[in-house]
Amino acid sequence: MRRFTAIAAAALTLAPTLASAAEPPCLSPGEFTALAEYALPSMINGTTQRCSTTLGANAYLPREGAQLAQRYAARRPAAWPRAKAAFLKLSPTINPQADELIRTMPDASLQQMLDPLLAGMVSQQVPLDRCGSIDRLIGLLAPLPAQNTAELIALAVGLGAKTGRAKLGAISICAA
Repeated sequence: MRRFTAIAAAALTLAPTLASAAEPPCLSPGEFTALAEYALPSMINGTTQRCSTTLGANAYLPREGAQLAQRYAARRPAAWPRAKAAFLKLSPTINPQADELIRTMPDASLQQMLDPLLAGMVSQQVPLDRCGSIDRLIGLLAPLPAQNTAELIALAVGLGAKTGRAKLGAISICAA
């Protein structure tokens, strides 16, 4: 438990840095897809947490969000190697002082740090007035496998690459 507490504290230390980080390098569509596929369960849990006060009991996330996150989590082991590589590509701009520590962490420890960081970021960033639309979108995407959902997210973000605005938060997809 102490190890998890230390990792969670490190994650909380990195969270503000991530929000204000310098412009990170762009990710290829494949790297972005792998990172999105790995992050989907945490993002769904974070969105469910953030939107719990604004969504009614009959909305998708309060009813099915936890089950969807659990189903998508089954794909995490397959997505992890490429997601880790994408995360490490972004790591120097996230927290330059912690980059070497992050790069030398065992995978299990890195995942224990990354998972609550992702959920926490989402739970802080989702505008409450968009919860209804996000709930509807997640409900529409829910029947898809995690990989297809991640690829759709990457495709949608990548469509902005032609205009130079292929970004999701601070993460950008390289123009093809």
